[in-house]
Amino acid sequence: MVVIHVDPFPSNEELNSLWAEAWGDPEERDFRGILTRSLAHLGAYDGHRLVGFLNVATDGGLHAFILDTCVRPSMRRKGIATMLVREATNVARDRGATWLHVDFEPHLTSFYRDCGFGPTPAGLIRLGKAFRNS
Repeated sequence: MVVIHVDPFPSNEELNSLWAEAWGDPEERDFRGILTRSLAHLGAYDGHRLVGFLNVATDGGLHAFILDTCVRPSMRRKGIATMLVREATNVARDRGATWLHVDFEPHLTSFYRDCGFGPTPAGLIRLGKAFRNS
């Protein structure tokens, strides 16, 4: 049974393992600074194994932002991402956010709509590399 933990502070090893599997990104990162500055972060655990993650960033005021929602490929299509987003919504509200934002790729539109997010126009610039909207 998968359980969602709020602010579990997983180790860099756990998060880098999840990142490599979920995002196909083998680059090692140090997540400590990110986690300590977040409004919240959530981990989905199957026993002691981290199988999903979501970060809630904040502007320090009314706005919170869902970032990095991911689930190990072997655990997808089991409702884990939905559990993470729903719990993040509750935690952000409980911690004083008025607005919860999320950016996502087009193939995730129905997922986030089903989680209660409505459409809003936004802009994006990729810093350091050329950005093509294709």
